[in-house]
Amino acid sequence: MSIELFGLLVQASIYTVTISFVSIFIGFAIAILISGMLLTGRSLFVRPAQFFISFFRGVPLLVQLLLIYNLLPAVGLNVPSIVAAIIGLSLCTAAYQAENLRGGFASVPVGLVESAEMVGLTPRQIFRRIKVPIALRLTFPALVNEAILILKASSLVSVVGIVELTRMAQDLAGSTFLPLQIFASAGLIYLVINWVVALAGGLIESRLPGVAR
Repeated sequence: MSIELFGLLVQASIYTVTISFVSIFIGFAIAILISGMLLTGRSLFVRPAQFFISFFRGVPLLVQLLLIYNLLPAVGLNVPSIVAAIIGLSLCTAAYQAENLRGGFASVPVGLVESAEMVGLTPRQIFRRIKVPIALRLTFPALVNEAILILKASSLVSVVGIVELTRMAQDLAGSTFLPLQIFASAGLIYLVINWVVALAGGLIESRLPGVAR
């Protein structure tokens, strides 16, 4: 396989990485909101949060992407395909990250929260300064794993017209009749990307407060 073909795969991988990481960060912000709703204990917030998690964990991502891609124009929102893809991936990963964070928040020692209340910290300060850092530290490995899963699942966004790494590999394999070399190269690129993410995640985790070094 020529350098030019490999270069096209590398260029397409930029879309894969960009879409994935934008979706992961947006999903994380949504996940904090959803997990917070679950922890309120009020049915007004808990029921919608539970439905959100059940829907986006229970429906295949491919169906979610096609649904969102066709739903947005139907309600008058004509957005680019990449926006629809990011929305779909963000909502999907938010459901999984919310469950991870909920477990982390539930693991925060009650005594620590009570001590913070005794020294005069407000509920918002306790959430921001105590609960979020502890929950993030406890769930960080799961969040890194979710990031890797989203990177791999991003191959599905080709169904809404995004030419990312997998779609580019399919197009090149069909036009060059070199499927083995093309898909092996695409797999290598995915492997390198995910290895870098795992390595970066391990380094960040080792520097989180409270982690033994």
